[in-house]
Amino acid sequence: MSTVLVTGANRGLGLEFCRQYAADGWNVLACCRHPEKADKLAGLAHVRVLPLDVTDFAQIDRLAKELKDTPIDVLINNAGVFGDSPGQGFGQLDYAAWTRALLINTQAPVKMAEAFLPHLQRGKLKRLVSISSQMASIADNGSGGSILYRTSKAALNAAMKSLAIDLKGLGIGVFILHPGWVRTDMGGPNALIDAELSVSGMRRVIADSTLQQSGGFLKYEGSILPW
Repeated sequence: MSTVLVTGANRGLGLEFCRQYAADGWNVLACCRHPEKADKLAGLAHVRVLPLDVTDFAQIDRLAKELKDTPIDVLINNAGVFGDSPGQGFGQLDYAAWTRALLINTQAPVKMAEAFLPHLQRGKLKRLVSISSQMASIADNGSGGSILYRTSKAALNAAMKSLAIDLKGLGIGVFILHPGWVRTDMGGPNALIDAELSVSGMRRVIADSTLQQSGGFLKYEGSILPW
């Protein structure tokens, strides 16, 4: 049985990843801060709910040790925050919130990659996936604003591009995915697509990916996004 690990698994895209992979018979390691509140995860077959706050790097290390004998085929860095707040644009930036956005959106996915590298090496598919955003694209930025979110996701992209080069010799493919504008707590009710469509598309991209494509910045339906 193939195994997927998902961070931020208790709602939105993370929950939908877990739902779809579980429905296909995968072993799902669903990581979230408060498993006792993850009622929707608890009702899914093939799902093991695990406590994980991605800002706690010691906890990441402990979880990796706990799962040391578990091969992981796909690791999905889904946990993230928007960071920017209304009225706190340039001139009134919340630098503490910016630091937190960088910790969660950029540093934590790299830490997950470090901690779970041995697990990925023992997996069959060997895919490291990070959920980014088209808002991380510098070339596509025509509206400005959202400095905290844009920079933390652009930094994530840069880090994952480097990991794609560093890990290619180990047979590990690294992919950066834009889920589209999705109707989630972060995307809001006016977003264009639902989580089911977004995740099913991203799963196809992951399943069809090749090592030669590692390092790609891709939209949920597989098109290439500009850096």
